[in-house]
Amino acid sequence: MTVVRSTLPEEALGVTGTALQETLVDLLGLSLIGKQAHWSIVGPRFRSIHLQLDEVVATARTHSDTVAERAAALGVPPDGRPETIAATFALPGTKDGWLRDTEVVELLVSGLGTAITRLRERIDATEKADPVTQDLLITITADLEKQRWMFQAENHRPEDTA
Repeated sequence: MTVVRSTLPEEALGVTGTALQETLVDLLGLSLIGKQAHWSIVGPRFRSIHLQLDEVVATARTHSDTVAERAAALGVPPDGRPETIAATFALPGTKDGWLRDTEVVELLVSGLGTAITRLRERIDATEKADPVTQDLLITITADLEKQRWMFQAENHRPEDTA
């Protein structure tokens, strides 16, 4: 049953739909990782990182809604079901138990970096297929890069600066 029909040609819709679905999975998974780390973090920087994790979660959730709505507007049913996220999520996840503040920072830097790399590939893929979706992916990338920068600064050591 097709409820919504896109104005995009079929091939462009396929590329765009895939980019949006993969981005949706990355963002929903990133929000889950952020929340798990938020609940499990321990260490001297607990409070600042705990609060920073809420920012990542809010950013990921807000963008995931926008991505899902873009897919729906194009006639591609978004799939954010837990089993879909579990089966297709490709970013690094948290370990079981308590997480040291330094581990959380490394996890977020890595996870955000992977998500950004994957987004940049999708930006390239959607350039001709759908510039509107490409613009959305660029905006998401900028916001995730900002979050990654903030986490990278958390583990800065004076000896790293030359």
